[in-house]
Amino acid sequence: MAVKTLEDLLGEGVEGRTVLVRSDLNVPLDNGTITDPGRIIASAPTISALAEAGAKVIVMAHLGRPVHSGRSAGFAPAGDWDPALSLAPVAAKLGEVLGRNVQLAGDVVGQDALARSEGLTDGDVLLLENIRFDPRETSKDDAEREALAKALVDLVDGDGAFVSDGFGVVHRKQASVYDVAKLLPHYAGNLVAAEVEVLQKLTQDSERPYAVVLGGSKVSDKLAVIEALAPKVDTLVIGGGMYYTFLAAQGISVGNSLCQEEMIGTCKELLERYADVIHIPQDVVIADSFSADAESKTVSVLEIPDGWMGLDIGPQSVKRFAAILSGAKTVFWNGPMGVFEFPKFAAGTKGVAEAIIEATGKGAFSVVGGGDSAAAVRQLGLPEDGFSHISTGGGASLEYLEGKTLPGISALDDQTLEG
Repeated sequence: MAVKTLEDLLGEGVEGRTVLVRSDLNVPLDNGTITDPGRIIASAPTISALAEAGAKVIVMAHLGRPVHSGRSAGFAPAGDWDPALSLAPVAAKLGEVLGRNVQLAGDVVGQDALARSEGLTDGDVLLLENIRFDPRETSKDDAEREALAKALVDLVDGDGAFVSDGFGVVHRKQASVYDVAKLLPHYAGNLVAAEVEVLQKLTQDSERPYAVVLGGSKVSDKLAVIEALAPKVDTLVIGGGMYYTFLAAQGISVGNSLCQEEMIGTCKELLERYADVIHIPQDVVIADSFSADAESKTVSVLEIPDGWMGLDIGPQSVKRFAAILSGAKTVFWNGPMGVFEFPKFAAGTKGVAEAIIEATGKGAFSVVGGGDSAAAVRQLGLPEDGFSHISTGGGASLEYLEGKTLPGISALDDQTLEG
C-alpha cells in the first residue's frame, strides 16, 4: 500500500493550512456524561500534533445513530436533531484533554460551520456537530455522499488536507471517511497507522503459538472471523453469550441462555472441523434472571436447569483458559466472557483478561480488539499497559482479520484510489 502518514504531512508543513480530520469520538454517554473517554484520549495526539504545528484543524466525528425518518438527503435542520446525540460534551472533554479551546459548530456544513471555519486562526480546533446529523453521511447513494464530501471540503482552504484518524469507522463507506479522501490530499493519522500496523502483524507476521479469544452475544456476529482465523491459529477460545449455541450444538440443554437456534448446525460443523483448535467452557455461572442482583450459582455445563441462564464462564474454565494462554506468543481478544457490566458476572472476563496480561508480561504480543473488550479493560480496572495494544475499533478490527477490504483504508492508498 502507498499510504502517506501524518508524519509526511507535518514534514510538508501545515502552518496556516486547514486540515480536515476524521476522528472516532463515539463515546458512551449516561445522561450527557461521558462514561468512558477512551476514544477521545486516543484521538487527541493527532489533533494536538496538527494544532501545535500551526494548522487550522476541523474535526469530523459522529455519536450514535441518529434516525432520519422520511427526510430527503440534505442538511438536517437543527430542530430535527436529537439533543442527546449532540457532540457538546465531547467538545468539552476534547478541549480538556488537548489543553486548548475546542469550538463546536452549531451544524455540520451549514452557516455556523462555514462562518467558524472562515474565522479560524493557526492552531485553532473546530469540531463540527455530529456528522451523522446530515443523512448524506451514511447514504448508500454515491452522489449524495459525494455532495456532502464537497460541502465539507468547502470548509477548507485551497491548500487543505484530509487526515483519517477514526479507525473505528474505516470499515464504513461514508462521506467523511471515504469520499472526502477523493477530494483532498489524504494521510493516515497516528491512530489509523498504528492500528493497521498492529493488524498486519496479526495477519502476516504473527509469532506462534497464536491464540484467539472470542466472546460476545451472537455467533452470527463472529462467524466470519471464526472461519477466517480457525485454520490459521493454534487455539481459539470461545466464551460469552455465543458460547451457548455451541453447547446446544452438542445436544446440551442451555435453559434460558442466549441461543441462536438457526446457528446450531453451523456451530456443530465448526466443532467437528476444528476439534483440535476450538476450546469452550466446562462450567458456567448461571442466574435465575438477567439482572445484577439475580440469584446465581456455578454449575457444570451439563447441569444448567430449565428457567436459568448462563451469564459468565465458571472458575474452572477460567483456570483452564489461563493455562492455554500462558504459553501463547500472540493473543487476539475480542468480546467479553460474560455480562461484565454486572459485578456478579464479571469474574470470567476479568480472569481471562488477567491471563492475557500475564502472557504479555512473558513476552507475548497481545491485542484487545476494541468494542466491549476495551470497555471491560477500563471498567474492571485492569492496566491498559498490560496489553501490547488496545484497538479503538472492534468492528473494523474484525473485518480486517476476516480479510475484507476496509473502504476508509483503501481510500488512503494512492495505488488504488479512483477519482
